[in-house]
Amino acid sequence: MQAYNFRIIATNEPNNRVPWPQPEGYNPKRYELLALLLEAERKRLGRSQVFHELTLIAPIPNRKADLNNQGAFSTDYIGKNYDYPDANYERRAEIWDDHVRYVQGYYFFLANDPRVPVELQREVRSWGLCRDEYEDTAHWPHQLYVREARRMVGEYVMVQKDLQTDLSKPDVIGMGSYNSDSHNIQRIVNAKGFVENEGDMQVAVKPYQIAFRMILPKRAECTNLLVPVPFSASHVAYSSLRMEPQYMIIGHAAGVAASMALASNRPVQEIDLKKLQSTLLAEAAVFEYVQSPQDAAHRIIREKLRPSGPYPFNWE
Repeated sequence: MQAYNFRIIATNEPNNRVPWPQPEGYNPKRYELLALLLEAERKRLGRSQVFHELTLIAPIPNRKADLNNQGAFSTDYIGKNYDYPDANYERRAEIWDDHVRYVQGYYFFLANDPRVPVELQREVRSWGLCRDEYEDTAHWPHQLYVREARRMVGEYVMVQKDLQTDLSKPDVIGMGSYNSDSHNIQRIVNAKGFVENEGDMQVAVKPYQIAFRMILPKRAECTNLLVPVPFSASHVAYSSLRMEPQYMIIGHAAGVAASMALASNRPVQEIDLKKLQSTLLAEAAVFEYVQSPQDAAHRIIREKLRPSGPYPFNWE
């Protein structure tokens, strides 16, 4: 299971900023590895790290930002979610609460621990939770970011080759193109005595067709169910298919297919595939990708405009 975390809505607007909370049972020793990493990076870079190098800061309107994992030691609570997919409600609640304490403690450590460089500490303190967000949960997000959990084994299981070499499908319902993106899975001490993260995967893919069979249960098991989120895919394939654009594409197809199954009073495995595909195409689904010269030109421009170095945050 790739690591879970909480995606934080934060702000650096003083009038709307709530200081990073100290979690219950906070123990700075939990972040001892982070303290060692900060010192090692200071020596390597010849400067203290900036906040954006320790948490991904994606600006959104009203001087707010979406904070996510960034770097070797960040908000991903690596290896602490293994029980979650098959756990009962009580165990899931324990894992959830442990993730809350870890992520809150991470930001609190950066903002307050004396081992954090003063410049970094000052920058982290300039951010905080948003006073006008999640007011019923002390400004903390309602949802744990469950990136991957149980998945169906259905009529067809999408695997790595379906993203890289076997790109066409006779039962296509849409296309995916997000890179194969898995966060770390475990943190170990290797044979040389060094701490090592394993499982991070960022591999580009070509635009690939998504198979309708991927969201169908095996006929012998269920005939009235379509599965647009925990669909049939391996860990590698799911790492691309799990992204929101693909969820929306697959959800669109599942909705049309469900309507057709109801109208025809047929099992979902027996609906008219050609009619499903023609309906999706009429509703602006994309089944084929042909790169135009303009696409290539736009990609070159984007690369030239991409910022380098510490991320500048200036809403003025």
